[in-house]
Amino acid sequence: MTESVSTQRKKIHPHKFTLWVGIASIIMMFAGLTSAYIVKGSLPGWTPIILPPIFYYSTAIMLISSVTMQMSLKAFKERERGKYRTLITVTALLGSLFVGMQWFGFIGLYDSGIKMEGSGAGQFLYIIFGLHAVHVIGGVIALIVMFMKAFSIKIRSYNPVPLEVVATYWHFVDLLWVYLFVFFLMRL
Repeated sequence: MTESVSTQRKKIHPHKFTLWVGIASIIMMFAGLTSAYIVKGSLPGWTPIILPPIFYYSTAIMLISSVTMQMSLKAFKERERGKYRTLITVTALLGSLFVGMQWFGFIGLYDSGIKMEGSGAGQFLYIIFGLHAVHVIGGVIALIVMFMKAFSIKIRSYNPVPLEVVATYWHFVDLLWVYLFVFFLMRL
């Protein structure tokens, strides 16, 4: 009996497994896109661009949101409901702020003449950062769901798995953004 309990504890939760499969797929997609950027960048007619300063600030916001996400997970596991509610709210607001800052960053790029047409870095920047934005929006939606559950009047379950899945995904999109941001800074 103890062996089967021990075996059960070593198994990964199905939601976590599904998340890791999704993360692996996303990593492969962005690896392919950044590889294509490197290859395309060596061709004649390549036009580099300068990232607007708002992207630097949004990077800081994303890193802070990852810290608040981890703190909210810790508060949840320690059953500190008030602290958890505050931290999940802050994380959702920071995630939304990141998306807004990205929007204004893209508007700044577009207004400075960086368009999707042509053979320069702009087309890759819009596609890669845009795909990342879609993934962040998915994470913000998950954060909003967790926020709504935190303030729900229904009987609460202290099952940490849903929050662990959201936290893992949020940390992933954070690290992915840092990778993309550093990649573009080094390649532009």
